[in-house]
Amino acid sequence: MWLMNWKALENFPLLMYILAAKTLILCLAFAGAKMYQRKRLEEKMKKEQEEKLKREEKKEN
Repeated sequence: MWLMNWKALENFPLLMYILAAKTLILCLAFAGAKMYQRKRLEEKMKKEQEEKLKREEKKEN
């Protein structure tokens, strides 16, 4: 019975490396998604601002 527990603990460092790698990959994926969303939002705001300026120029003429 005790031997089985020690055998299970032999793989513990490997499991921790796998967990750390998985966590790192998930963090990078979420950061990438946030950067993508932010870029799209900035482009949308810029486009709206340009349209607003065009409408204002049109009203003045």
